[in-house]
Amino acid sequence: MAARCCGCSVRCCCWLLVLTLVALAVTATVVFVRYRNGGQVFPLPGVPDAKYAEALAVALQFFQVQKSGKLVNNEIPWRGDSALDDGEEAKLDLSKGMYDAGDHMKFGFTLAFTGTMLSWSVLEYGDAMRAAKQHDAAMDALGWIMDFLINAHPSDDVLYIQVGDPKADHKCWERPETMSEKRPLTKITTKSPGSDVAAETAAAMAAASLVYKPINGTYSSSLLDHAQRLFAFADKYRGAYTRTFPELSAYYNSTTYQDELLWAASWLYHATGNHSYLSYATGKNGKEYADLGNPRYFSWDDKRPGTEVLLSRVSFFAADGSDVGQDEGLGSYKDTADAVMCILLPESDTAAFRTDGGLLYVAEWNSLQHPVASAFLAAVYSDYMSTSGKTELTCSGKSFTASDLRKFAKSQADYVLGDNPMKLSYLVGYGDTYPQRVHHRGASIPADVDTGCDGQEWLKTSKPNPNVATGALVGGPFKNDSFIDDRENVRQNEATTYNSALIVGLLSGLVSYSSVAQSLS
Repeated sequence: MAARCCGCSVRCCCWLLVLTLVALAVTATVVFVRYRNGGQVFPLPGVPDAKYAEALAVALQFFQVQKSGKLVNNEIPWRGDSALDDGEEAKLDLSKGMYDAGDHMKFGFTLAFTGTMLSWSVLEYGDAMRAAKQHDAAMDALGWIMDFLINAHPSDDVLYIQVGDPKADHKCWERPETMSEKRPLTKITTKSPGSDVAAETAAAMAAASLVYKPINGTYSSSLLDHAQRLFAFADKYRGAYTRTFPELSAYYNSTTYQDELLWAASWLYHATGNHSYLSYATGKNGKEYADLGNPRYFSWDDKRPGTEVLLSRVSFFAADGSDVGQDEGLGSYKDTADAVMCILLPESDTAAFRTDGGLLYVAEWNSLQHPVASAFLAAVYSDYMSTSGKTELTCSGKSFTASDLRKFAKSQADYVLGDNPMKLSYLVGYGDTYPQRVHHRGASIPADVDTGCDGQEWLKTSKPNPNVATGALVGGPFKNDSFIDDRENVRQNEATTYNSALIVGLLSGLVSYSSVAQSLS
């Protein structure tokens, strides 16, 4: 018995020593994560940063504000069912989806982009969303969009890309619940092509198929099937939708369609593992259409920077010596993605213009779109660098780290949330001070008022909106960091659904510091 007790003591001592060493190792790892890369303190892995978690919860509510159709579990007291007959003339149910901005249009091009970005955010930062208790809200919004897109694609070569007449819609100032005007449909076909919107829809469905793959295999397969058929349609019958329908160029003019083809092929590669999609993006099409070597800004119109980052993911995590890792075209995408990151870093010799308040400034109209989109890419790229161990980025001979990219991403998010010369949160509902007169029909009209089409008095009044469009990310400041909170100031004070997808992605990336998955599949 004594000998057995002695052995037990020895084993217990050994286990105690092992546990002590493990604890020290964990502590060292946490310290390393918190202080590596120039001493910047990151949030602990899996522990949500309270500020960004709160802002994320606010941002996601805008999707509830923008929902069309028969509302389920509606949490927005001033919203109700609307546009229930959308799609009826084509014997389709297009009642779901979301309104584009402060109007009641459903633009398929930007709605699909919203779906792609929501999917990418969930794929990269789903765990962070769960930690912040916002994963269900993101999935609810994504499902509402995907249900619409599936119904909008009734056959291989037909895609309904718009619900509503923008000219007529923009003349009316009314609540969506009381709309009585006709809601005409616009579709692309083999004779009326729209490769950009078809390919963007394919990208959205391919990305969403990855999101749903572990939780609803049937729905995931349906999305992927639609994505592949839409991509084939977009590639075979080429043309920009605003060339087919020139009257729509006044709203979301697509400058090219080739970037969407590359973007969709990249998402389809991730969704299927089929190398033909990768070859499509990195081979001849990439050389002709990607404009590799020239950094650009990511937006609803230009998907090239997003494609470069998405394909860089493959480069970061490809096995040494693998065929994929040796792909020359893939390397060119990675080099261009590096160049994109370099223009975002304020200390880089190629740094882009910033306002005195520190905001990356690209365009006056909807000025926050580009900095938020760029900051999302920077956060994602930073995490690719950290997870892969390839932590150095060289810009014109200067070395930067993943921490530098994350610092840039945080700076843009913090600007949006109130760290700016106006001391104003541009995310409605977050903080103590935010725009009160957002250019938004539903928010501006009391819920018990039926204005008909002519509710202009609610547009023109200087009074604050009676309803808060919680989660709306307004257009943003001018070049001198100024902002005018006026409902008729459309360029600064209108929110868009796709802007919300971008800020949701950025905030999700900042909620907690954790390694991204090495594969999206």
